[in-house]
Amino acid sequence: MNPTQVVVAGIGGYLPRRVVTNADLASTIETTDDWIVERTGIRQRHLVEDGENTVSMAAAAARIALDAAGVAHDGVEAVILATATPDDAFPASAVRVLNELGAIDGFGFDISAACSGFIYALSVAEAFIASGRIRNALVIGSEVYSRLMDWNDRRTCVLFGDGAGAVFLRAEPQGEGQPKRGILSTHLHADGSLGDLLYVDGAVGQRERSGYLHMNGREVFRHAVGKLSGAVSEALEANGLTAEDIDWLVPHQANLRIIDGVGRKLNLPADRVVVTVDRHANTSAASIPLALYEAHRDGRIQPGQLVLLEALGGGMTWGSALLRM
Repeated sequence: MNPTQVVVAGIGGYLPRRVVTNADLASTIETTDDWIVERTGIRQRHLVEDGENTVSMAAAAARIALDAAGVAHDGVEAVILATATPDDAFPASAVRVLNELGAIDGFGFDISAACSGFIYALSVAEAFIASGRIRNALVIGSEVYSRLMDWNDRRTCVLFGDGAGAVFLRAEPQGEGQPKRGILSTHLHADGSLGDLLYVDGAVGQRERSGYLHMNGREVFRHAVGKLSGAVSEALEANGLTAEDIDWLVPHQANLRIIDGVGRKLNLPADRVVVTVDRHANTSAASIPLALYEAHRDGRIQPGQLVLLEALGGGMTWGSALLRM
């Protein structure tokens, strides 16, 4: 029997229709388009409208991924949803997504690892499938960061947007004499001593706290390039590869300067790095699957290509994953 591989069978994404430009923000807070673009590369972001939330966006992205894979929605065995903005404390947003899809025989749970959440969720799903416990899983990142913003704080509110991305994973036998496809490896890290660099001030029941996101941007930037480059090198070394072997780097879309810094460290040309931060802003756990969806949909990412994912977020958490499409 040929060994099992965990392949990406379908990719989906969803962005709210409401687009907020830097000029729109400049009409309500003290900022300018030039100030935002120079420091972040962001020109606009999508924000939810009435009736949209983490579950609705996740379900929309999931349906696109399932349709791309040619899979009936009720055939989903597991939903693993990365989010820092669940619609309720419980039940998990993943369970509500299962209900939206009509997958009554599946199970689901949320993962909270901030902007690294999708990499964490991908790793968990791959382990479930590779172990033989399940045959398929939806891995979703869905975020409504507009809930967490102090819209009077120009240092943070200009950075984030809302959206969802999803991939459908399933087990397939590896072809005789063929290179392994799907998830080749994942690599996860965390350092709780750095948790105060990026956090949300509040939790369930703590009504005296603001509930807003707080960030020490200078320190996050200082750690980001080194830790992300290390995680990328770890993935390459684990698979006996070099940066020259990588067809596409799909990074977490937090800041264009961080993305460029990681690319330079790897000597990767800019035309092999997928960038959506200018149009999506930072959608946290949704940013990588949204970028993956866009680059796959427009034909840049092709079957057989090697794709490297990396992310860093509050916690501090960071990690990488290597895929062969």
